Amino acid sequence: MDWKPLALVPLLALSVLPFIGSASTWVTLTVAGLAMGMIVFIIASGLTLVFGLMDILNFGHGVFIALGAFVATSVLGSMADYTASGSLWTNLMAVFPAMVVAMLVAAAVGLAFERFIVRPVYGNHLKQILITMGGMIIGEELIKVIWGPLQIPLPLPQGMRGALLLGDAAVEKYRVLAVLVGLLVFGALLWVLTRTKIGLLIRAGVQDREMVESLGYRIRSLFIGVFMVGSALAGLGGVMWGLYQQNVVPQMGAQVNVLIFIVLIIGGLGSTTGALIGALLVGLMANYTGFLLPKVALFSNIALMMAVLLWRPQGIYGVSR
Repeated sequence: MDWKPLALVPLLALSVLPFIGSASTWVTLTVAGLAMGMIVFIIASGLTLVFGLMDILNFGHGVFIALGAFVATSVLGSMADYTASGSLWTNLMAVFPAMVVAMLVAAAVGLAFERFIVRPVYGNHLKQILITMGGMIIGEELIKVIWGPLQIPLPLPQGMRGALLLGDAAVEKYRVLAVLVGLLVFGALLWVLTRTKIGLLIRAGVQDREMVESLGYRIRSLFIGVFMVGSALAGLGGVMWGLYQQNVVPQMGAQVNVLIFIVLIIGGLGSTTGALIGALLVGLMANYTGFLLPKVALFSNIALMMAVLLWRPQGIYGVSR
């Protein structure tokens, strides 16, 4: 394990402290950046999982993000009594089912997406890019048919609004929740991939598919399951991102796509740990530059990606093939 990249996040956070000046402002910006990074990681983890294990460049990943967010608007809209409560636990009784339903719907659509769009172009990255982008455009139009083309509000439940006071620093409750959910997703992915038989079979299937199939295991079924899990994680990320923005639009997935690929390139295509570090760096950089140099914030993430690639051309934890 190369531990050097793990120091990048605290190094970035500590390096801007003298420029911000106020410790309370620095804490607020840092927690906000970590929360944004965790949400981006949840979204990107599904894509890096699919690429790392299946070698599929899915540029249609954004449609699952938007789908998850719109499903959440319908579920939360039908549970107004729970979202209007000032109790956090009552709010979670609405948000958790919304997340579960969004993940199930995204996984089901992901199954159809893999079967009819991705499967015919296995092994051809150029065709994968073209056909998955076309699939995303079709998916956005279908979302407009069901929910309409206009922006839909997705307000935070009452108990998740407001902030926690840490001395003079104010930390929003929802951002703390986003950090916890992101850590839970990261821990679950690492545990499944490194500590379970399913993870072992998937990794073995990537290295030598014929050998694993000769032992009686159906690698195609496992890979389809991986694609569905990646789609479900995108749906979960869509719920988190929609609540973060407090509104949803059919194009939201395409808008986040660029940010996702910046994260994957920084982290190294196919690396879950790299995606986490890349997402945290992107979230912190966006918040710090937005506060210190608003004009620089427009291209700060591109500059960050260039700096990382000059250091490590394959990304922080590049996966060699």
